[in-house]
Amino acid sequence: MEKIAFLGLGRMGLPMARRLASTGHSLTVWNRTPGKADGLPEAADPAAAVRGAGVVITMLSDPAALAAVAAGFTAELAPGTVWVDMSSVGPAAVAEARAQLPDGVGLVDAPVLGSVGPAASGGLTVLAGGEPADVERVRPVLAQLGTVVDCGGPGSGAALKVVAIGAIIGGVGVVAEALAVADSLGLPGELTAGVLAAGPLGGLVGRARAVDADFPVRLAAKDLALAGGGPVFAAVRERLLAHPELAEQDLARWVDAVRAAG
Repeated sequence: MEKIAFLGLGRMGLPMARRLASTGHSLTVWNRTPGKADGLPEAADPAAAVRGAGVVITMLSDPAALAAVAAGFTAELAPGTVWVDMSSVGPAAVAEARAQLPDGVGLVDAPVLGSVGPAASGGLTVLAGGEPADVERVRPVLAQLGTVVDCGGPGSGAALKVVAIGAIIGGVGVVAEALAVADSLGLPGELTAGVLAAGPLGGLVGRARAVDADFPVRLAAKDLALAGGGPVFAAVRERLLAHPELAEQDLARWVDAVRAAG
């Protein structure tokens, strides 16, 4: 099996790294804050982590974090290595990373849809973009993490991620407002949620009321900024940022706050 370097052990990164280790891959990990490896072999720095690895995976919080970490390891990537960026950073950041690659090194952008439970169990949706040969090279690794969706050429996975997550967050915002309006009209919450869940908004209602997800409000706001878009995304992002006390809480707790505020 490929020797893998995994950089970024946050909410999603650590269960993903554990998942790969459990499938028999030789794994070296690194995290910006040390001491979070949970027993996995931990390198002292990014350069040490990637030496000798055929596949390098990054799972970082935003474009600035990706750029900072990449500066510490790209020079160490050997020809034939494929770097898989699974962060939600948008296509512009992926293009910047690609421009820094040494000769003979490939890059696949493969952000994911799903939360910490699917990350641990291999149930994520992996949106893969890149040169076909590079995607095929890392497909067996990505398949251990979830269902691989082929999105197209370089940057397409990153692009589809911001579109999809923008729609999800925006839709949760619509559900939050609908539930708040229902509350103001004196309708029972379970009745309203049940009717909404029985129609086209079913998945969004489930996400708005989730109790086992872990997608922080600050990251939801970041993803909407990456998506750009029109007034709906902008309005939902503004409402997310209006609750800084919930920055590290799951998106569903923001829905609760919207309802409480009326």
